Amino acid sequence: MLSNAASTGIKNSMLLEGSCHCGAIRFRVESSEPSPFMNCYCSICRKTAGGGGFAINLGADAETMEVEGEENISVYNARMDRGGDGTDLPPIEDAPRSPAGRRFCSVCGSALWLFDPRWPDLIHPHASAIDTPLPEPPERNHIMLDSAASWCEVPESDERERHFPEFPDESLAGWHERHGLKSRESGAE
Repeated sequence: MLSNAASTGIKNSMLLEGSCHCGAIRFRVESSEPSPFMNCYCSICRKTAGGGGFAINLGADAETMEVEGEENISVYNARMDRGGDGTDLPPIEDAPRSPAGRRFCSVCGSALWLFDPRWPDLIHPHASAIDTPLPEPPERNHIMLDSAASWCEVPESDERERHFPEFPDESLAGWHERHGLKSRESGAE
């Protein structure tokens, strides 16, 4: 996953370059789904990467990931079913761990990306770690709102601000395709 970029058959993809705050880690990855449209309010995203009460994860091709400063990466596998408000939590040792690994800088603590081995072709960089200017999304999805903290300012729902109590049925790729932003072609040239 953290090796040099491979030929993937992605046409018109966007090269995303990112880094942590202190500069100990720099990375680059190709993405055919670079629009920062999905704001996740789950307790894991909020507490590990969401200063505004949510995190924005992008979609990218894991095979193209290149990393400098790999020795400074730490991985956190979140405890599941821990609740979001800090009350009535099961003992931490009883909560199962997620297989998804959230990468962050062990020097400055910046959240960088998430990789889940159940979907080995995908990697999810945090929009906050991307240095490349990102495209303006035509709409935003606010997901996992049942887990949102009471202090989160969630824009009112309308045709540009869609609300979901949990995960939407539509994938990252499906959202980009519906908006005419999908650039992945089947098969390499």
